[in-house]
Amino acid sequence: MNLLVVASLLARGRQLERWSDGITLLALACSLAPMLGVPLPALPRVFCATLLALGLAHKYWAIRVALDAELFARLASRDSLPADTQALDRALFELRLKPTADDPRGWPARSEAALALLRRQALCLAAQVLLAVTLPFTG
Repeated sequence: MNLLVVASLLARGRQLERWSDGITLLALACSLAPMLGVPLPALPRVFCATLLALGLAHKYWAIRVALDAELFARLASRDSLPADTQALDRALFELRLKPTADDPRGWPARSEAALALLRRQALCLAAQVLLAVTLPFTG
């Protein structure tokens, strides 16, 4: 049941990703305004560039969280968790997504690591929201 709860929490990352994508697209549109003849002062340009960089970082964490969400959900529905865990570790190693084929961590430690990725994703979004709210007051 713990794996299912973690999978459900990680699935919330998709909602965070939608918000971040919206903010990132607005920052991109704002950054392209000078191409339409609308001048953009230096400070808002820096804010937009920072928003875009945070959007890219957020997208990286969102991809990692989405992968973990799917894996946790799939493993939660399986009966042979130890064998499936070994198969997962081996597959991740063969795809060069993991440095070693065996991982001594148990599922509580793996769950905590996956939730840490979700927290990083949420922090990127929080920073984007803070900057987006501040942007109108910069220039």
